[in-house]
Amino acid sequence: MARSLLNRLIPVRFGSVLVTVVLGSALGVAQAEAASPTVQITGYAGKCIDVAGARTANGTPVQLFDCNGTDGQKWTIAPDPLDRSLRSLGKCLDVVAGSVADGAQVQLYDCNGTGSQRWVVNAAHDIVNLQAHKCLDVTDWNSANRTRLQIWTCTGTSNQKWWATGGATSPSPGGGTAPGSGGGTTPNHDGGAAPGTGGGVTPDHGSGTAPGNGGGTTPNHDGGAAPGTGGGVTPDHGSGTAPGNGGGTTSPSSGFVVSESQFNQMFSNRQGNNFYTYSGLVAALGAYPGFAKTGSDSVKKQEAAAFLANVSHETGGLAYVTELNHANYSHYCDSGQPYGCPAGQSAYYGRGPLQLSWNTNYKAAGDALGIDLLHNPYLVQNDPAVAWKTALWFWNTQSGAGYMTAHNAMVNGSRFGETVRSINGSLECNGRNPGLVQSRISAYQRFVQILGTNAGSNLWC
Repeated sequence: MARSLLNRLIPVRFGSVLVTVVLGSALGVAQAEAASPTVQITGYAGKCIDVAGARTANGTPVQLFDCNGTDGQKWTIAPDPLDRSLRSLGKCLDVVAGSVADGAQVQLYDCNGTGSQRWVVNAAHDIVNLQAHKCLDVTDWNSANRTRLQIWTCTGTSNQKWWATGGATSPSPGGGTAPGSGGGTTPNHDGGAAPGTGGGVTPDHGSGTAPGNGGGTTPNHDGGAAPGTGGGVTPDHGSGTAPGNGGGTTSPSSGFVVSESQFNQMFSNRQGNNFYTYSGLVAALGAYPGFAKTGSDSVKKQEAAAFLANVSHETGGLAYVTELNHANYSHYCDSGQPYGCPAGQSAYYGRGPLQLSWNTNYKAAGDALGIDLLHNPYLVQNDPAVAWKTALWFWNTQSGAGYMTAHNAMVNGSRFGETVRSINGSLECNGRNPGLVQSRISAYQRFVQILGTNAGSNLWC
């Protein structure tokens, strides 16, 4: 999906290990690496992404090689969604000459924040270059040591699949699984969860979860979750107000606790995509009048900041509207539903601030909002107000992988950590991917500061 995955080291999930990919921020190399996990990335034929000879010279080839634990096979996925770089030996994975063509080789190069160094790892185990929208690929399916890596149109084949050490089992020699081809069997990191009571959500840019009674939305660009009953309340309140750089003035025209200038300050680094407008968000607020208008002034601001922080994580800082991995598009049709997929088998891919996906979710959201999204899912990528409404639908009515809706988590005292659990808890919470959770927390802390309040308690899930 379009998943935004830009800020903070975008956590990408390799198996059960969440790796964050940085996008090219001004964050220093030492800083970024200190804050992020170091992983070994395994792929085709069970071999590793390797910097040739562990050399640090600009232009050093990045290749496939037997896993050996040397420094040239240790990679850091930055935790800052605005960075999105993938780093080794103090330098960045880079597409030669900034090319976006199929077959463009990759190399090690000084980190410079350009698009050729911005990557996301999705739930389908693809490593996608955000400038070219193409996948890291083993040239010609050649499993020999020293085979150069390149970018290529994403195909879902095993020479484009990657796992982080400590996560899921890497593919057997020559193998590797492609993204869940039918919309899922049981929950796994390549496909999605099958229909059932658990629901669930998927991680950045991957596939998504199939319909389930537990609901869930998709996180980070590609997946999506099925409708759920929502509900749930919790205890305790985080409170207090703290000074912030941006002040906490409510927008006089909309009554929303986030003014347009504060919204622009939160997303000051977004590049080239102005689809997610402030006016579109304000126009969507009427669909859920309790959102950011329940509780004390501090709680209202905290809920708005929590929502926008999770959106930032899912969309890469509002950079992406639709799922990036087109190979997954046909997977989101649950043809067993009586209403089917009238817009087409491949029409229900991830879209919008929380990457709505699956025909079941489009129908549920559309029914709740009074919009026929089952027959016209493209409204979510063409109308900013509709896009924001689908995200507010999930936030206010679906419990996803958690125990309560994200709205209830913020207003009834469970706080920010439980919003993460609802959106992507099955992949991030309970120690599954602390780097990814920290990325969301960092955005939330920055946003509450802009709004002139504090983050409250219970940030982790």
